[in-house]
Amino acid sequence: MKRASIETMVGVFVLIGLTCVGYLTIKLGKMEWFGGNNYPIYARFASVSGLTIGTHVEMAGVKIGKVESISLEPQTQIALVRMQIQNHVVLTDEAIASIKTAGLIGDKYIKLSAGGSDNVLKPGDTIMETESALDLEELIGKFAFGNV
Repeated sequence: MKRASIETMVGVFVLIGLTCVGYLTIKLGKMEWFGGNNYPIYARFASVSGLTIGTHVEMAGVKIGKVESISLEPQTQIALVRMQIQNHVVLTDEAIASIKTAGLIGDKYIKLSAGGSDNVLKPGDTIMETESALDLEELIGKFAFGNV
């Protein structure tokens, strides 16, 4: 009887430990359980070189979302970026999405600038005004060969 009691206690302790590990995995991995408090917004860029999935989206220096996916539109040959923006952030149809470089390493992120319009973007809408990333290698190549 005492052995069964000890085995039960060990089983409960292991179950609690596994639950804690699962919780920490989800929290540290920044996964969301049920869709979270974000909405999708799209932007089209001529070039997204250096931009990766999971990169943060900023407005006025504050992180407001992240890049969820990057794909190529087959008919236009333009990159389509899907971003998840926090629900409390309101974007207008005159917002500008720019790909910027952070730090000396050259990590890319998306910077959103507010527009002056009263028309609010709804979930799934597309930001029309975009600025692609500055390609430093292309710029150096042009300078080196005298095409600047």
